[in-house]
Amino acid sequence: MRKLPLFVVTLGLLMSVASQAQAEGCLKGALVGGVAGHLKHHAVAGAVAGWAAGHYLAKKHKDEESKQSH
Repeated sequence: MRKLPLFVVTLGLLMSVASQAQAEGCLKGALVGGVAGHLKHHAVAGAVAGWAAGHYLAKKHKDEESKQSH
């Protein structure tokens, strides 16, 4: 039961830093993936998959915005 408070504090810290990250989508994706993975007892694998998906989606969104502005 001690892992839950530590997990909640870690999530709070990551969420506060996520808006300041240079790599868009990475921290938010890793956070969501880690939580989803934690529910299935694979938090690290979920965080890695979430990081990759978040980075890909942020890059895709940025590319779409740049195409619309030109």
